[in-house]
Amino acid sequence: MSRETSLSPPDPGAGLRIARGLVLPALLLLCWYAVTHLNLANPRLLVRPERAFATAIEQYRSGAIVKPLLHSLGRNLAGLLLGTGAGLLVGGLLGISRIAERLIGPTFHAAKQVAIFAWIPLISVWFGVGEPAKVVFIALSAFYPVVLNTHEGVRSVSKDLVEVAAVYRFSRLDVLRKVIVPAAIPSVFAGFRLALIYAWLATLGAEYLLAASPGIGNLMIEGREALAMDKVLVGIVIAGLVGAAFAALSHRLERHLLRWRVPNH
Repeated sequence: MSRETSLSPPDPGAGLRIARGLVLPALLLLCWYAVTHLNLANPRLLVRPERAFATAIEQYRSGAIVKPLLHSLGRNLAGLLLGTGAGLLVGGLLGISRIAERLIGPTFHAAKQVAIFAWIPLISVWFGVGEPAKVVFIALSAFYPVVLNTHEGVRSVSKDLVEVAAVYRFSRLDVLRKVIVPAAIPSVFAGFRLALIYAWLATLGAEYLLAASPGIGNLMIEGREALAMDKVLVGIVIAGLVGAAFAALSHRLERHLLRWRVPNH
């Protein structure tokens, strides 16, 4: 295979999509600048953009941003791995086994109707209010979308493919590895992308609602309590940038790993 065919095909519309995606942030920044410089808002509640930018630079140089961000990313990764791993196992089991779907399915579908934040009192009783509770809460947020999409992906595998595998006398392991997994991967990736989003939101929520500890959420709490809106705004921007980076990373990873599904011309 030549080097050209082994790489992901270029996306000619990527630049245009990025430009379109920057339009709304640019408009919001312009409105923010206009409102603060025309004195249309209380300066204690909405600081000027240049002050927020200066605060971001100052906190970056002092490490006041980097360390909380690393703590948030660490607990986010731990919860994401735990929730995704459990979700793949449960979703795959529900998709492959009719018996498991009858036994576990009704309970799972009932539990998923409970708002994710409603689990916090129970989690805090079982795991406390420290780091383990935060990781479990994040894992639970990632668990549901992975289960649902993995189950859907396995169930949607064409019966014709399974029948062809039976004709060629594939073992059950070969059917799983060569037929079911490749056919279900697109749906699994859809669940993973949702899990990335929900896990990051849960990370910020856990830092707000459970015991205070280093993190972006705690950085915003400290800014709110000190009425330092520049710190709050810096935290909000960082949270948004991390979320956008996760979305872009998952999209590129999906395109790279599923490039074999793109037909050669």
